[in-house]
Amino acid sequence: MSYVDRVLEATKAKNANEPEFLQTVEEVLNSLRPIVDNDPKYEEHAILERMVEPERVHEFRVPWVDDNGKVHINRGYRVHFNSAIGPYKGGLRFAPNVNLSIVKFLGFEQTFKNSLTGLPIGGGKGGSDFDPNGKSDAEVMRFCQSFMTELYRYIGIDVDCPAGDIGVGGREIGYLYGQYKRITGKYEAGALSGKGLSYGGSVGRPEATGYGAVYYADEYFKSIGQTLEGKTVGVSGFGNVAWGVCKKLAAFGAKAVTLSGPDGYIYDKDGIITDEKINYLLEMRASGRNLVKDYADKFGCEFVAGEKPWGRVKADIYMPCAMQNDIRIEDAKRIVEEGTAKDLIEVANMPTTNEAMEYLQKQGIVMQASKAVNAGGVACSSLEMSQNAEHLSWTLEEVDDKIQHIMRGIFHNCKDAAEKYGCPGNYVAGANLAGFQKVADAMLAQGIV
Repeated sequence: MSYVDRVLEATKAKNANEPEFLQTVEEVLNSLRPIVDNDPKYEEHAILERMVEPERVHEFRVPWVDDNGKVHINRGYRVHFNSAIGPYKGGLRFAPNVNLSIVKFLGFEQTFKNSLTGLPIGGGKGGSDFDPNGKSDAEVMRFCQSFMTELYRYIGIDVDCPAGDIGVGGREIGYLYGQYKRITGKYEAGALSGKGLSYGGSVGRPEATGYGAVYYADEYFKSIGQTLEGKTVGVSGFGNVAWGVCKKLAAFGAKAVTLSGPDGYIYDKDGIITDEKINYLLEMRASGRNLVKDYADKFGCEFVAGEKPWGRVKADIYMPCAMQNDIRIEDAKRIVEEGTAKDLIEVANMPTTNEAMEYLQKQGIVMQASKAVNAGGVACSSLEMSQNAEHLSWTLEEVDDKIQHIMRGIFHNCKDAAEKYGCPGNYVAGANLAGFQKVADAMLAQGIV
């Protein structure tokens, strides 16, 4: 049995009740075979065993009181996955489905994603099963203050710098940072990223993940002699990431034609390209209704209840921007049967199941890995930390230029790694191979820790 197979078998036995975590471990480790199965030093130093085991996991209760005086208890998490190349960096997610498996999957992915940026940041992730939708500002504040009362012990500018994720936007970061400052008595702006511009935030952060994904896509199409101009794109979700993707696609002359939510998807054949349409996504998210049908009602386009857009509409590219495992094997088969789309560019974290990804690749669909494509968000968060450390504030042009440079560089690192290790054109493997190499080299240099 090979080294990779032995580690996979042991990891599955130890984490049998964590399907999301096992899914990403299996996808990543299988693609690392060209490196680790051909060089004994990785096994000798137990690199894979150490990579799949978080350095530490914090799990805690979060008590809070709603507006009616009722006490609620949620679970909070922060996983410190790997600090070989820098302090832990990764978002906080507040959503009802958050559990340890999801936080570990996100933290494991974050390790490689952060490595791909070329910036000195390690992998971490956290969150809670708290649902901010439908809660008042006062309820969200009380929850965030309770959450930070526990979390503050484990974060700091040289230890761990959390950011936002699903359910954690500017409002939540503000409440979290206020409580951190109150407890510690320090104005450590770099202890959290995604802050408001009035207290240490960076311009360009709300757009960074979506913009970065489109910069990556643009560089990919350039490499094969094409452009984004004129292409139609199927997008899922309608949150901050989808908003940024739609906005930057329009700037490149492409058009998003779908959005999705828990209630179904919309199809706008004219494209989500005007400022009015794009900015309405922000209103939809801020409303707390979590209904994509609102877009169809406002702009008079098609709404399909209870379905996803994959393979149901004509699009040159699909860019899933919602949640993990949004594209399953039945969706993949429908994409292939419809026949228009030739590229699937993952933007959300792990939006494609392993089975669906394998099927799509075998059918000739070119896949781009989320850990590479959506790295613009954490790159901008790291740039925010740099500005805080230097007590500076960069212009939007400076920040955007740095993100473009990082994202275009990530694409070429993925492409070059795939070619170097004998799998040209497999950008998913390339992302894993490139991200792994830097982290593994740092771990080898630092000894058995």
